[in-house]
Amino acid sequence: MLFDTHTHINAAEFDNEIPETVQRAIENDVTRMAVVGFDTETIKKTLALSKEYQEVYSIIGWHPTESYLYTEEIEEKLYQQLQLPKVVAMGEMGLDYHWDTSPKDVQKDVFHRQIQIAKELKMPISIHMRDSIEDTYELMKKEHVEDIGGIMHSFSGDALWMERFLDLGMHISVSGVITFKNAPEVREVAKTAPFDKLLIETDAPYLAPMPFRGKRNEPAYVKYVAEEVAKQRGVSYEEVAKQTMQNANRLFRLV
Repeated sequence: MLFDTHTHINAAEFDNEIPETVQRAIENDVTRMAVVGFDTETIKKTLALSKEYQEVYSIIGWHPTESYLYTEEIEEKLYQQLQLPKVVAMGEMGLDYHWDTSPKDVQKDVFHRQIQIAKELKMPISIHMRDSIEDTYELMKKEHVEDIGGIMHSFSGDALWMERFLDLGMHISVSGVITFKNAPEVREVAKTAPFDKLLIETDAPYLAPMPFRGKRNEPAYVKYVAEEVAKQRGVSYEEVAKQTMQNANRLFRLV
């Protein structure tokens, strides 16, 4: 059985198709999925989905590209929502220097504030980083995130950066990118990461694996990620499914 540890079936791309999407996931061995909410509307949707579907858990936080909208009122509501049933982690948070929608100092401040909340609530964190690996690492190191741990979501760094984030108590999550021809570093990470620190995800509706690249991704396709991890590590698909499920359940404190 598979755990898609980062998906966005709360996105507009899945409007009016969620029951079918969840059913296809189940038919493809996915029994648990973490749906990520990163702004007011997507947080509302994932919390509703986790109530409705046994298979759905919620990760909620504030995305770095939305940092300019972050307020004390949002923070107070987020603090309360994080304590609701089936919320298993805080995120996705981090730094994104690619889209440049929020000033870097604002992103860093919002990232810092969220880590402080997660530490107070003793919750793992899910990290988004784009064109910002050095600053993300330095801030996380300064904040001692090893106290809570978490996930490097859709990790795209090399093996050396993997080791640095592992030293901060983080898990490494690989997405459909592992199936792309131009992603040898991701395959190397999947091959060499400690098996008990490895997770799988889709990041649906984005990053669809081969043979669906360029199309809408969905949780059912995490099976292709697991198959590629198995190929890279020289183990069975069943072994990858079992280990990554155990890793996610342990991190999220689920039975």
